[in-house]
Amino acid sequence: MELLFLLLLLVSMALALGSGYPVAFALPGASIFTIVVAAVVGYFLAGDVDAYFLQDGPSQWLSAGVTNLRGVYWEVERDTLIAIPLFIFMGIMLQRSKVAEDLLLTMAQLFGTIPGGLGISVVFVGALLAATTGIVGATVVAMGLISLPAMLRNNYSPALATGTIAASGTLGQIIPPSIVLIILADQLASAADQASTIRKELYKDATGDFQMPTTFDVISTSAGEMFLGALIPGLMLVGIYMVYILVYAFLRPKAAPPVKREGVLDAQFFFKLALALVPPLTLIFLVLGSILTGVATVNQAGAIGAAGALLMSSYRLHEGKRFAFGPSIIALLSLVAIALVVRAYDTSIKGDAFIENQTGILIAVVASATLLLALGWSAVRAYRTGGILGSVMVETAKATCLVFIILLGAAMLTAAFRAFGGEELVRDFLNGLPGGFWAKFAMVMLVIFLLGFFLDFIEIAVVVVPIVAPILLADPSANITAVWLGVMIGLNIQTSFLTPPFGFALFYLRGVAPAIVRTVDMYKGVIPFIGLQLLALLIVANFPALVNYLPNRVSYLSETAPPPRNPRLQMCLEDYVVDRLAQAPGAFRAQLDAAGQIDLSAVPEELTEDFNEGLERAREALALLDEIDVNEAAAQAAAPDYRPLHDEVRRIQADMRDIQAVIDARKTTASRLRGEENAERKQALLDTVEQLQAEREALGETIPAEWADIQSAYVTLDKATERSRMQFQRASDDAWSALSPVTERVGGVERFAEVGEQLARVRERLLLVGDEENAAALTIAAIAATESRLQELVGGDEVASLVGDIRRALDAEEPDAAAAGEALDQADAAFAAELQWRRSIDAQSAATLAELSVTLKDTLGIRSQRNMTREQALYVASCGSHHTDISLSF
Repeated sequence: MELLFLLLLLVSMALALGSGYPVAFALPGASIFTIVVAAVVGYFLAGDVDAYFLQDGPSQWLSAGVTNLRGVYWEVERDTLIAIPLFIFMGIMLQRSKVAEDLLLTMAQLFGTIPGGLGISVVFVGALLAATTGIVGATVVAMGLISLPAMLRNNYSPALATGTIAASGTLGQIIPPSIVLIILADQLASAADQASTIRKELYKDATGDFQMPTTFDVISTSAGEMFLGALIPGLMLVGIYMVYILVYAFLRPKAAPPVKREGVLDAQFFFKLALALVPPLTLIFLVLGSILTGVATVNQAGAIGAAGALLMSSYRLHEGKRFAFGPSIIALLSLVAIALVVRAYDTSIKGDAFIENQTGILIAVVASATLLLALGWSAVRAYRTGGILGSVMVETAKATCLVFIILLGAAMLTAAFRAFGGEELVRDFLNGLPGGFWAKFAMVMLVIFLLGFFLDFIEIAVVVVPIVAPILLADPSANITAVWLGVMIGLNIQTSFLTPPFGFALFYLRGVAPAIVRTVDMYKGVIPFIGLQLLALLIVANFPALVNYLPNRVSYLSETAPPPRNPRLQMCLEDYVVDRLAQAPGAFRAQLDAAGQIDLSAVPEELTEDFNEGLERAREALALLDEIDVNEAAAQAAAPDYRPLHDEVRRIQADMRDIQAVIDARKTTASRLRGEENAERKQALLDTVEQLQAEREALGETIPAEWADIQSAYVTLDKATERSRMQFQRASDDAWSALSPVTERVGGVERFAEVGEQLARVRERLLLVGDEENAAALTIAAIAATESRLQELVGGDEVASLVGDIRRALDAEEPDAAAAGEALDQADAAFAAELQWRRSIDAQSAATLAELSVTLKDTLGIRSQRNMTREQALYVASCGSHHTDISLSF
């Protein structure tokens, strides 16, 4: 019965969409209609409004709708959606101010003289517009009106001309900042949470362990990571388009002839070129650069883009008039002033820094005020010039409302779809496909491709992705990242915009193309570009590092990079250590042997014992690396024979879990039936439960008898590898913690010696206490500085503690100069003893220890460092960019 209402939901939605009813209301309307019908039928036929709901009934569905409403508008975690109206405003403002027209005309004059140059100009400008507007319809219409007549006038093939314009116009779907990427990031973040729960349940069912290792968890995404991930595939697609046009022009010169340049390439032309090209490129750099470098969030970058678009429109709308560049110049000078002030002054208004930096803060306030003045001036201009500002804001509000209403409607539709068991149906269908993850992935991509014929990208992103993404992300056989899945879906949606006969880009272009251009020519023109986009999809599918590397790189090189001890990094860091040691085989062992021959008689006994133990632990760690290789090789050798049986048994167990879920649902429904009038239906449900239990037991009997032994043998090998890794990590940490106190102290002897001068100044200050006004306060400040310096140095903790006793003795309500002097004597003695044994190490031994320290930091001591080095971060970023099959661990 649930399937009947699920079918009613889909049919009612399809009829509403097919009749032209707005999507924003068709989605929630179909949901409400189906939910009400199911509840009414359940009430009259079964006496329970929840009778025909597999999961949540009407009350739970309504609660879920309210939760989704609150989530879209008020949850802090989803504040990325605020960027949508900002980027929409930026795109519409740039389109209305005719920046696209200037770009196209100027670039056509620059590149048009080479074969296919006019087409390359269209692709180049399409990429720039994609990075500034991100709105497919506006881009296609703008380029269709401006460039299509010029291409036809210069004897370009109508098919090539229309195909180039349509394909270039859709680049806004994949080149950031893109609205679809923001929406996909929002949906995939929620999907990743669901997938993580699914995978943890799968791990628990498969292994019996309640705690899944962190390295097996699903990797989520954000809008900023989506922008980073889509950047390289987007630029790759632009390059593929350009290469195709050049090859096409070479093979068929008459279809893409060179264009005779009008005018000369003089200083005036290059000034015009710079004026048309530099501002959009600057805006792109500010928007994307601020996100890529971590300076700004996506929301802040959207605000930068909106403000930049307003300033650009100001001089473009007043071109040739007095003070046309006034607002832009004022804004530029203000930004330069703010940047200089921030570098030279502490502009915080909290604490004592406010008094010391009043001049800088005043300049920053004035510069900020002039920047606001420039933006206000630009807004007034845009408002008075044909009411452009008002129309842009109205269009922005309309587009934003449409997006958010569709988001809410799609959330209601998804909840209804799950209530009738649609999600389980889709999951069972995808999991039942032969071929594993890639078969499921190909099926999802095909469905999205076909839906792109009829639905806009927003509907696909908010309706399809929440249903299929958790299933794909939870699959451990590929262990894909959410950002890679999002970019693949974005590329796929972009492809569907071109596909005849329903491609949206074709409709946009048909609306502005002259009658001489036949629709058949447009279809012929886009087919090669569809093939190029499918080629890009295959490339990205086979080389996930094209998507994953840049987000990893930015993350690991940022100030908020995870520390080397992060569990997710251990596999790649282990590979780095192996590669680092392999560069000079045996060199590290030789360093350990040389360090063991050093005379440490002057070193404190406890440090000497720890040092010798550390040498042994380091040798153990090296031996464990060899053991890991042996265990990994054994597990890999056993995997080909184990995998078929593993996959077969896991499929059987998945079917058994599905049957158990149906059994539980039937039992729940039967328990709700009351009274004699429902006795017959209740008994029928219980009979069904018995049949399903028998079916489940029969499935369990099909599991091969040798499964337990074979699985146990493979798990033993896998556990041996994991055990060796854990032992290696512990040995490495122990080696560093035991060796570094000596190696780091000997290497930092001169820096430690400098503290002696600070202690001497503290003694001088201490003698002045009581003889000078404010002498005690000055002495306490000097002592605190010395204490802080000692805490930064390796091996300075003991002396720092004694210096802290001095400070506390003087900073008490009743200062005790005698106690402070006694503590200072103890600090001097401890400092002298520490410095003496450090300097007792001869130069050759110190050089040996320094060399050992460098090697340790870069190998066994990586996990104990606060941050990764640049080399390590880049290695880990590259290593973690590839997908790995972890299904045999489940």
